[in-house]
Amino acid sequence: MGASTQNDDQEPISQINVVPFVDIVLVVLIIFMVTTPIIMKPSLNIELPKAGNSESSEAGSFVISIDAAGQVQLNGSPTNEAAIAAQAQSLSSNNPLAQATISADKDVPHGRVIAIMDAIKSGGIKKFAISTDRK
Repeated sequence: MGASTQNDDQEPISQINVVPFVDIVLVVLIIFMVTTPIIMKPSLNIELPKAGNSESSEAGSFVISIDAAGQVQLNGSPTNEAAIAAQAQSLSSNNPLAQATISADKDVPHGRVIAIMDAIKSGGIKKFAISTDRK
């Protein structure tokens, strides 16, 4: 004779079945994991130069992107060298150890990157990180 798992007195089910909930949460997690890199992609299409000995660094609050056409963006907003110097001065007065991260397309002339670095230095930020892709 087998054991019966249900009572014969018709009591309501008092336990919650969490298996469907866990399945739905895992599907939503996978969806977020797949779509996050697409959403977080920079707004400029920059083909970074490749380097074999690159190191990873922390993403800072002063990120400059330069596309192949020479358009400059500071933290995702179009800007110019004067505005970069002003923002750098504001940031360096609040945080003397601030670091600027420069992401320049591989086709951007070297002089253009140096001009942007000079604008940042004139604002008081002395530390730089240059973004590259691994070979």
